[in-house]
Amino acid sequence: MADDFKVTRTDAEWRAMLTPEQYDVLRGHGTERPSSCALNHEERAGTFHCVGCGQPLFRSLEKFESGTGWPSFNDPIEGAVETSRDASWGMVRTEVHCSACGGHLGHVFEDGPPPTNLRYCINGVALDFKPRD
Repeated sequence: MADDFKVTRTDAEWRAMLTPEQYDVLRGHGTERPSSCALNHEERAGTFHCVGCGQPLFRSLEKFESGTGWPSFNDPIEGAVETSRDASWGMVRTEVHCSACGGHLGHVFEDGPPPTNLRYCINGVALDFKPRD
């Protein structure tokens, strides 16, 4: 993961702008409870943005129902996310984070639908949905 991001804030600034749950996920690498976020059921046309910096991350056309309880996408907007190795919780996974602010978004798995066969399993509290006009 890159050490320098386009969007940087102090810890106090992050805490002031995010809810406690958003802060836990984006800055503390936490995970929201499954099926706890309304964005899991969002079906309108639009774009999902990083709640920490506003960068567009995923288009609604790439969203699918994975049955996991978290919003799932099969492809991010080009350049919007970066990945890193996550060896927490006694397993090795691929962490997904915003390329602009470094905020933790979730994880990516190789069990998604074609054509990418990827499932970006994203915490809904890390996202802000903007419907298409």
